[in-house]
Amino acid sequence: MAASSTVRIVEVGPRDGLQNEASVVTPSQRIALIEALVSSGLETVEAGSFVSPKWVPQMAGSGDVLRGLPPRPGISYPVLVPNLRGLEDAMAAGAREIALFLAASESFSRKNINCSIDESFERVAPVVQMAKANGIAVRGYVSCVLGCPYEGEVALASVVSVAERLIELGCYEISLGDTIGVGTPGKARAMVECVSGSIPTKNLAIHFHDTYGQALANVLACLETGIAVVDSAAGGLGGCPYAAGASGNLATEDLLYMLDGLGIATGVDLERLLDAVTYIADDLRIAPRSKLFAARRSDRGGDRDRRNGKSEIKLAS
Repeated sequence: MAASSTVRIVEVGPRDGLQNEASVVTPSQRIALIEALVSSGLETVEAGSFVSPKWVPQMAGSGDVLRGLPPRPGISYPVLVPNLRGLEDAMAAGAREIALFLAASESFSRKNINCSIDESFERVAPVVQMAKANGIAVRGYVSCVLGCPYEGEVALASVVSVAERLIELGCYEISLGDTIGVGTPGKARAMVECVSGSIPTKNLAIHFHDTYGQALANVLACLETGIAVVDSAAGGLGGCPYAAGASGNLATEDLLYMLDGLGIATGVDLERLLDAVTYIADDLRIAPRSKLFAARRSDRGGDRDRRNGKSEIKLAS
């Protein structure tokens, strides 16, 4: 199958990226980051997570973030919700799209949310039902599609099963996530081809972490199957806490540079996107991990100080 001529980028940095960073970013800073990302042309930007701040302190104030974002035609701000309480809080803040996470690995499900895969579906079924009854779109994420930190390789049959059940529940799109970043192009493509045997490719997205430096290659392999939706995080924010040496999500700017080079339209302006990444570096004090930022902007936006042969960004007071 030929690659699509267009790709929709789902920007996950303000949620999936920041929730795994050591720094706690204020709601006002998160709003400013999302505004900068939207200004680049991104139309889907994850705005936060309605989990308990006790477990994910970086996502505290997600309701304030949603309320602080002006509605714009064609722009979506999905938020992660883990249960009915999270959905109720998200709805009170004005959420129009939510995301649900389930694992393809039984061990990961039990370690991460303390229940089996079947039990996780019992938890999310009423969430989807309430969301749909209120006109809220639901996106499903399947984690550990190419590997689990506890089980190693994950059976493709399990990936397909979880994806199918999420579609049956009412999710409009399924994002297939290599949570620990161990996938390689051949395995990534085979996984997508296997899932697309049951679910139309137009309802699938891919989400790669870059632990082993394979994320861009994995995306390219999957584009050749007809995939046209890719998750990524500006600056390469994030990284699974369960993966040793995790370096973060695929950087949106690296992805965009590749797509531009392939002649694949995204509607995103690369220089404006780099402006948003500069904000991450200068205002959020988080060092971007992308190759493109290092090549284009590493000498901008702050005084440089060399210590032990390494450059550090010194922020203006």
